[in-house]
Amino acid sequence: MQTKVEKLSLLADMIAFAIVDGQLHEREYTFLSIIAVELGITQEEFKQLFHEENRSEMIKTEFQRIQQFYRLALLMHCDGVLHEREVIKIHEIGIHMGLNPFAMKRVLKAMEQSPTRTVSPEYLLEVFQEQQN
Repeated sequence: MQTKVEKLSLLADMIAFAIVDGQLHEREYTFLSIIAVELGITQEEFKQLFHEENRSEMIKTEFQRIQQFYRLALLMHCDGVLHEREVIKIHEIGIHMGLNPFAMKRVLKAMEQSPTRTVSPEYLLEVFQEQQN
């Protein structure tokens, strides 16, 4: 289970990613607030993260890194506009987390082709596990 500090770090990373294109869309803010609730972050703590420097911490397990990558990918698509800066940044983040670039590319392409901009959890894990073999 993740600690409160780790959860705040995950959310701070997502906030930093959301504004990489220079603006925070209302849908992105809503998505981030939903993630905050799911992580058990209070509304006050959530709002405070927008006024702090990014406090990124290394995510311990590969499953958690894949989860965070997918959250970022969902965030990238939630405003309906795919910015080049977002695409570049998500690849940088994924590589920094130690994720396989080919698996990331496959997941992002599948999301782009999906009418809902989502992929199943099974597909997500399968793609990353394939690349390990």
